[in-house]
Amino acid sequence: MYRDLHTDLIRRFGEKTYKLALSGGMSCPNRDGTIGWGGCIFCSAGGSGEFAAEATLPIPEQLARAKEKIGGKYKGHSYIAYFQSYTNTYGEIGYLRRIFTEALSDPEVRALSVATRPDCVGPEVLELLQELNRVKPVWVELGLQSAKEETARFIRRGYPLKCFEDCVKALHERHIEVIVHVILGLPGESREDMFRTIDCVNRARAEGIKLQLLHVLQGTPLERLYREGSFRVLSLEDYVEILGDCVERLDPSIVIHRLTGDGPKRLLAAPLWSGDKKRVRGRIQQEFTRRGICQGRLFRGREGTE
Repeated sequence: MYRDLHTDLIRRFGEKTYKLALSGGMSCPNRDGTIGWGGCIFCSAGGSGEFAAEATLPIPEQLARAKEKIGGKYKGHSYIAYFQSYTNTYGEIGYLRRIFTEALSDPEVRALSVATRPDCVGPEVLELLQELNRVKPVWVELGLQSAKEETARFIRRGYPLKCFEDCVKALHERHIEVIVHVILGLPGESREDMFRTIDCVNRARAEGIKLQLLHVLQGTPLERLYREGSFRVLSLEDYVEILGDCVERLDPSIVIHRLTGDGPKRLLAAPLWSGDKKRVRGRIQQEFTRRGICQGRLFRGREGTE
């Protein structure tokens, strides 16, 4: 049966829980020349953190401002501190300790979620995350995107599948939860390729997954390929069908954190249908209800499945 984040958070923390997107002001080894330049071909200049706070602000102020933004619709006291932009373990260990500790020190923060790359989770980082996990739950979000090595090279991911597998193993040995990011509709991928990625997530025994529609954003190498006609994006109907197949294939113990994702409308080049969130959510709800994947409402805002 479908496990959604909203229900799981209420079970764990006793009330509705919102994610607060933060920025540690870090870069990425796939941008600064360590591995490559410019990042993955789909990544915008914002490093997938268009909804995060300004990196120049201290972490307590970022938290306060993020809470203020949702204050009109949320009166609870449970939050997840989410370091979202770029690679959030790609920094000096003392700096990482300071910003993560500042976030966890907020009494209303129930957990820390850190988005990063598996090739940036070395021994010092593992030790720090293990230490923090003894204070409050720590989640590590890893951008796998695809288990297909050819796709990984094409999108310039910059690390092999074994690096991901070894990282998940090391995190699990320290009782740290792993959330895996997967993109559906990457150029050149068949449905079977996408299903094999789901199988990889199952084998890794990840605690959570984010299923993301491929967005083509302006100013990215992916946009240039799209304008040249090198690939086609998924239609809404194809995406909903593939998404349903993936969820049915997913290990039922894995919590689903996201079903579509949001591309910033000011940067969205394709697919334009994805900008109509109400329509997309309605179609997913309809399909999942038809298949018997879920009972009741799927979408409950940014704190749960998206």
